[in-house]
Amino acid sequence: MSAIPTPTLVAREKLARLEDLLRGYGRIIVAYSGGVDSTFLSVVAHRTLNGNALAVTAHSESLAPEELVAAQALAQQFGFAHRVVRTDELRDPQYAANPVNRCYFCKTALMDKLEQIASAWKAKVALGAILDDLGDFRPGENAALERGAVFPLREVGLTKIEIRALSRDLGLPTADKPAAACLSSRIPFGQPVTAQKLEQIAKGEALLHNLDFRECRLRHHENVARIEVPSADVLRLLEHRDHLVRELKALGFVFVTVDLQGLRSGSLHEAVQRVP
Repeated sequence: MSAIPTPTLVAREKLARLEDLLRGYGRIIVAYSGGVDSTFLSVVAHRTLNGNALAVTAHSESLAPEELVAAQALAQQFGFAHRVVRTDELRDPQYAANPVNRCYFCKTALMDKLEQIASAWKAKVALGAILDDLGDFRPGENAALERGAVFPLREVGLTKIEIRALSRDLGLPTADKPAAACLSSRIPFGQPVTAQKLEQIAKGEALLHNLDFRECRLRHHENVARIEVPSADVLRLLEHRDHLVRELKALGFVFVTVDLQGLRSGSLHEAVQRVP
């Protein structure tokens, strides 16, 4: 990852507008995954609204156990109010079937939980969507918008690089954290999402993390594990070939492969885009 710059005057002005916007909400529930954007929003909301902000993390099979632990640790470290709720999106056959708009059903399950809390709190539900996300295919955002969620980071025009810079200014360890989508995003569209597959993915990626590959994906193609790391890390990955093959086969994979194109966010969309 390239070096994180010092926040520009424009970025600081956007932060000031964000604080004003949050004050206007009065009370806020933040959908908090522990990623760069939702952590930044949770910390700023806590600093601005104090007891009127609550970060909520959805716990399900699609969230890697290490991500939940990290999110809880961050909340404790920075002192913001945090709650974990259980979501059961796998029980929804529309989600489990893994259609192209799978995220719509996931976000619907999340909003069901967040709206219950928001109603009791008389608060807005806020998501960490940012300006960079505009133009991407994000059916989950549609589900949130339909339910009245707000996107304060996007509303003030904050970009990923600005959020990373401001996060570094605030001392947040997530400033240089790699992007991390839910585990279901590792399964090709049309192939069912199951708890067993998600567990295989979580354990496989934990194995890679333990070998110091911070940026990685383990794509689940039924009996094939396809590993993506940045191109610059491919040769280093091959140094661990025997260990990776042994451990991934122990998880139930028959074949273990390395994608020579390197790490690509949303690479499973490539197969969809080829469909005439």
